[in-house]
Amino acid sequence: MSHAAFRTHARPALTAIACVTTALLVAGSCAQASEHERVVSDRVGSEYHTVRIVEVAGDLENPWGLAFLPDGAMLVTERPGRINLVRDGEVTSLGGVPDDLVARNQGGMLDIAVHPEYEDNGWIYFAYSKGTRQETATTLVRARIDGDQLTDVEQIFTQDRKSGPGRHYGSRLAFLPDGTLLMSIGDRGQDPPRAQDLEDHAGTLLRLNDDGSVPEDNPFVDDDDVLPEIYSYGHRNIQGLIVHPETEEIWVNDHGPRGGDRLDLVKPGANYGWPVVSPGRDYGTQEQWGEGREKEGMEPPIREFLPTVAPSGFAIVTGDRYPRWEGNFLIGGLRSEQIRRVVIENETVVHEEELIREELGRIRDVRMGPDDYIYVLNDRSDGGVYRLEPR
Repeated sequence: MSHAAFRTHARPALTAIACVTTALLVAGSCAQASEHERVVSDRVGSEYHTVRIVEVAGDLENPWGLAFLPDGAMLVTERPGRINLVRDGEVTSLGGVPDDLVARNQGGMLDIAVHPEYEDNGWIYFAYSKGTRQETATTLVRARIDGDQLTDVEQIFTQDRKSGPGRHYGSRLAFLPDGTLLMSIGDRGQDPPRAQDLEDHAGTLLRLNDDGSVPEDNPFVDDDDVLPEIYSYGHRNIQGLIVHPETEEIWVNDHGPRGGDRLDLVKPGANYGWPVVSPGRDYGTQEQWGEGREKEGMEPPIREFLPTVAPSGFAIVTGDRYPRWEGNFLIGGLRSEQIRRVVIENETVVHEEELIREELGRIRDVRMGPDDYIYVLNDRSDGGVYRLEPR
C-alpha cells in the first residue's frame, strides 16, 4: 500500500519539531521559519546571492505542479492523482478529482494554473493523463474550489490521439496576457515522428481560449490540414514554459534524447525540428540523432544545455528580494538535481550558474511566489515545497 493511503484529508504541512528558529535575518529579506516549516540548508552559496532553503510543506508524493492563489495560498499537484490546497501551514487534499486519471510511469496529475481573473471567475486549470492502463491522452480540465472540494469540473480539451501510457505528456500550462492559455503536449515517446504531423497534437505547444475553444488568430486556424489548436510543433517534451512578464515572449525548455536539452524562444507556427533534427545523440548508438543538428526551416535552440539537465520547471526572477538575479531565468533540472540560472541578453545566453545542486534531489518545478520568493518542488516520493530565502 502506498504511503498516501495513510494520509489524512487535512494535515499539518510539517511536524512542530521541524521548526528551526534563527536570529540571523538580513534586513527582513529572510523570513522567520514558522512552526510548520523546516530549514533544510541554512546557507547555500552562489555567485551573487547566498540563500537558505526552507521546507514549506512536506509529505507530498511526487509533487509536479505549483500555482498560487491571489491570497498567497498554494495549489500543489501530486502525480499519483491529488490536488492539494496549502494554506497557513496546512495541506488539504481536494475532493472531486476526475476518476479517469491514470497514474503510471510519467503520467498522472500534472501541471496546474490559476486563471488571471480568478478573483472574478474562480477558475483553476489542471492537466492530467486520462484513459486506461492500455492507453492515455493528455487532458485539460478547469474547475472551481468550494471549501475542500472541486466543483464545476469541466474537461475542456483532450489530445486527439491516445497512446500507450507512460512517457512524454508535456502538460505545462501558462496564460498569455490576452487571456489565452498555452499547453504543451509531448511526443508520447513511442512514435517521435508524430511531432512533425500537423494532424496530431503530440509534440506541440497549443494555444486555447480559457474555455478550451480555438482562438481565431492561431497560426494554423485557416488551414484545414492542421489541427487549429497548434501554436508550434516539432517539440519532444516541453516541461518548462513561461511567458515573459515584460516582453510577453514565450520561452520553453525541452528534453532532448541523450543530450540535446534545449532552451527555445517560441514563434507562432514555427517548427522546432524534433525528430528530424536534434542536438542530441541516439541512446543506443551514440550517433547523431536524425538528419543532423540543424535544418533550414526548423528553428535552432537558443541554448543547448551541456551536460544534460533534463529540464523541468521554469521561472523568471522578479521583485526586489534577489536584485543580482533580477530578470534571470531559473530552469529546474531533474537528472541534474539543480536549478540552472541563465542570463539572457538579446536572445543570447551570456552566463549560466548551477544553483542548489543535489540539495533537494530532482527539481520538478520552479515558481516566483506573490511574496517575491523563489519556490521549488522536488520530485520525490516524500517530496515537498521549498522556499529559497536570500541571506
